[in-house]
Amino acid sequence: MAENALITDRAKLEALAPVATAPIRHHIFVCTGKSCSAVDSGDVKAAFERELLARGILFGKVSKGKNPRGTVVVTECASVGFCAIGPAVMVYPDGVWYAQVGTGDVPEIVEEHLLKGRVVERLALLTVPSEGKPVAPNGDSSTKWEA
Repeated sequence: MAENALITDRAKLEALAPVATAPIRHHIFVCTGKSCSAVDSGDVKAAFERELLARGILFGKVSKGKNPRGTVVVTECASVGFCAIGPAVMVYPDGVWYAQVGTGDVPEIVEEHLLKGRVVERLALLTVPSEGKPVAPNGDSSTKWEA
């Protein structure tokens, strides 16, 4: 297998990967693994793309109807760790994990979280970094932490 030559020219790297110079503010990961797909996560991802396209903030190529100066990237992924309560969505850099997201929730997440900076608490399961939750196993009153 041929190895790719290391590119050291910054301008060439930026030309090959335009996202490197885009004003990205958020990266949304939508789980499309087996469990999340079973509860229509593909539709959730499509809803994010439609909503962000309509607002002109979805990063991508003009030839695909997207904005090369867009501020949001949407990526599907195999799992974000809690597929049993999917569709699961993670929003970075905020580190917010949303659970049981439906297509009808997408406009609210875009408006409230991405544009206004307010987490949609009714869907937010976890924020990373997390302080964890106190756990006292077997009636032990000493505080232990579990992430």
